[in-house]
Amino acid sequence: MSNVFPEGFLWGTATAAHQVEGNNTHSDFWAMEHLPDTVFAEPSGDAIDHYHRYPEDMALLQELGFNSYRFSVEWARIEPEDGRFSTAALDHYRRMCEASLAHGLKPVLTYHHFTSPRWTVSQGGWNNMVIAEKFARYAGVVTQHLGDLTEAVCTINEVNIPRMAAMLWMADGAGDTFVQQAAQALHTTPEQFAPFMFAGSVQARDVIIAAHHQARAAIKAERPSLPVGLTIAMSDMQALPGGEAERDRMRWELQDVFLEAAREDDFVGVQTYTRERYGAEGGLGPEEGVATTQMGYEFWPQAIGATLRYASEVAGVPLMVTENGIGTTDDGRRLAYYQTALQSVADCLQDGLDVRGYFAWSAFDNFEWMLGYRPTFGLIAVDRATQQRTIKPSARWLSQVAKANRLV
Repeated sequence: MSNVFPEGFLWGTATAAHQVEGNNTHSDFWAMEHLPDTVFAEPSGDAIDHYHRYPEDMALLQELGFNSYRFSVEWARIEPEDGRFSTAALDHYRRMCEASLAHGLKPVLTYHHFTSPRWTVSQGGWNNMVIAEKFARYAGVVTQHLGDLTEAVCTINEVNIPRMAAMLWMADGAGDTFVQQAAQALHTTPEQFAPFMFAGSVQARDVIIAAHHQARAAIKAERPSLPVGLTIAMSDMQALPGGEAERDRMRWELQDVFLEAAREDDFVGVQTYTRERYGAEGGLGPEEGVATTQMGYEFWPQAIGATLRYASEVAGVPLMVTENGIGTTDDGRRLAYYQTALQSVADCLQDGLDVRGYFAWSAFDNFEWMLGYRPTFGLIAVDRATQQRTIKPSARWLSQVAKANRLV
């Protein structure tokens, strides 16, 4: 058993702009968070003010010994109106890339992390193939401005999450009243309402995959050598006796289609938190006796090894762990999670898998989408009343691993 990681391995943490920056007022999510009958527990508000505090935040990541930082640029800030690009916003993200490099952190950029400009929803959202073209245009502009400072690009975060949400979490709908209010606020109809997270149809799946492919082409046209990939939300999908057919059906719908779409990419970003169990009748939920997390799923850190192996088998391209972590108030559990998960990654490397980086989710306790600020995934705690940052003990252990480039 080898606990040593390859030379040049990327050690980092990850964030999403809307979850940490604050006041993303031109985005579809901002509009949806403020509806009278919103499905969001609370609005994002100032978040953790990473938009202004990124230099001190990057200094903390440098102190912890990371050599990379995965963060997203916000489409709604860069193109707040269709075809009108903000030089000020692009310059802001260029300063972020420069600061990241100055702190010894290679920037891995995500061009879309769930949020989109409001105007995209009024044009049919992610059900409309025109949005794939608009996203590719945006990707080209961003690469023109930032590509020379970027280590790698993830075009779309968790390309499969809308389909997953539709099939697993939103079978009963998001709520008719919410959809009606959101459609009105975003200048569309309930029938055409398709922000990214609510775009779970097969048609939307095809638009999202096309958006990735077109964006990849636009990025390569600007910088042919820049590594480009997508990221996929993957769980270790396990079948109990009699559940193999149902597991395989769901795995094809939620993983295989997207892994196959990535076969011409430079890498796939694997994002894993837990496992899913399937019986003959479908999903079984957490197993009795297995601890669960703040998110309600099983404490199953070894899942990352299984998903890396599966992604390598299906996609056949290099891999990065672009998200992995746990929502918990018990930092001892977080430490135990990372210890087991990283041993699973090390075992994959020993078996010959081409895994090129590991990004813990998340750098900070932040806005967890519809659940608000309750779940805490961060390596660094944030007091949102004062915005004071506090490094957690689990981060100190991960710091030792990153600095040594081996499990300690």
